[in-house]
Amino acid sequence: MRKEQVIVTVEKYGNTSGASIPMAINDLYESGKLQAGEVMLLDAFGGGLTWGSALIPFSPTK
Repeated sequence: MRKEQVIVTVEKYGNTSGASIPMAINDLYESGKLQAGEVMLLDAFGGGLTWGSALIPFSPTK
């Protein structure tokens, strides 16, 4: 992946743990950088070497 495809929010919000991905998605959507139908690769990791990933299309709701 290119660097510009990776979103990092820790500098803005600090470590928000489980809220990191939803907050990053909201930032992108509100800035106009994320459009309906775009595919997102979501990766997260936690203590004890746990991790998870999901590849999903973005579908905003109002």
